[in-house]
Amino acid sequence: MTAKSVPSLRTVVDRVAIQSESNMSLHYVNVSRLSQYETGSTGGGLLRHYVPRNDNDGQAGFLFDWSLKRHVQPLCMALSAFTMAEILLSLTIIGVVAAITLPSLTGNINERTWSTQRKALYARFSQAIALMPSLNGYGTLTEDESGNVVEDTAAETFITSGLSKVLKINNICDYEHLEDCGIKSEITTQTGNRMAVPKSLSELNSLLISAYDWSITDTKAAAFETQNGESIVTYYNPRCVFNQNSLALKTMQSRMCANFIYDLNGTKGPNTYGKDIGFMTVFYPVDSVVVAPHGAKNLKVVVSYRSTAGKNASSYCTEQAGTDYRLPNIYELASIFANDKLSDGFVSSGNTSQAEYWSSTVYNSERAYSFSFDNGSAHTNLMTDIRVVGCVMRD
Repeated sequence: MTAKSVPSLRTVVDRVAIQSESNMSLHYVNVSRLSQYETGSTGGGLLRHYVPRNDNDGQAGFLFDWSLKRHVQPLCMALSAFTMAEILLSLTIIGVVAAITLPSLTGNINERTWSTQRKALYARFSQAIALMPSLNGYGTLTEDESGNVVEDTAAETFITSGLSKVLKINNICDYEHLEDCGIKSEITTQTGNRMAVPKSLSELNSLLISAYDWSITDTKAAAFETQNGESIVTYYNPRCVFNQNSLALKTMQSRMCANFIYDLNGTKGPNTYGKDIGFMTVFYPVDSVVVAPHGAKNLKVVVSYRSTAGKNASSYCTEQAGTDYRLPNIYELASIFANDKLSDGFVSSGNTSQAEYWSSTVYNSERAYSFSFDNGSAHTNLMTDIRVVGCVMRD
């Protein structure tokens, strides 16, 4: 810091006399007996200065004692300043620090916002689905003799006659006008790939409609916007069935009643799975199960559900993926399977031929459920068997 020239003693004294006269000891003396700038030490760190009333008429002036530290130093400091170069350097440093920290800060704020919105949306959907008497049978689904669908109003009717009664919906769009409900034509997958938004169940996952005898009829998608600003694509199976007691009969597709791909902020970015994009799946027409797995991660390790050493499949999630991760249940695995194009980083393509993944759903003391991504089926396996471990984030 560069200081400006210090003012003369007379200037300083005049300012002190004007601003702080009540705090000084004044003594009127005859100018003929003291020179104009006589100074002497009075002890105790005080300086004595004489200032005339009028330099020209020779009248009596005044003499006062004052503290150098109390009066002169603050006045001198007040007259100091930074140079332009120093100011520009400071602003440059502030700009560099802001450029480094602001993206991270903004990203953290967005993550917290999306997390809060995801939880709120899941809670609203869970409550809404529970209020519906049944989820199957909505709309018209007519097939010709070859099994081709010639009339399909299923998903759109499911929204207009079902969901709109239990959810606050602003706008409803058919599969040809998804963009009118705030749905972007392309979204970014888990691995960063770009994919077109599916417009039917077969485009969502072809194994939903072509996996042997437990497949379901292909239907067109529809979309809607909520009053909270979310844009949601709906995939609907009007012939979903209820059979929780025989879960491992390779019928997970037929148990799926509806699947939703949601965008928390409509057309705004980044339109990326795991951020503002996610999915929810509903199983069973009554006593429905609603799941919304988030942050799916494949550890690509093959282990037994419960080893003799006491280490189980779920412990791999917390140890290798992090404490925010856990082993998904059987319905969450089925949901990831249905939306496998979005969660394209989950299914293992490594050195294992296994396509079955452990779930956290236990069948009995000796068996647990696994899920096959080859065909979308659930199985019970001995806990000593080996399967792949995948994880999802905790709610």
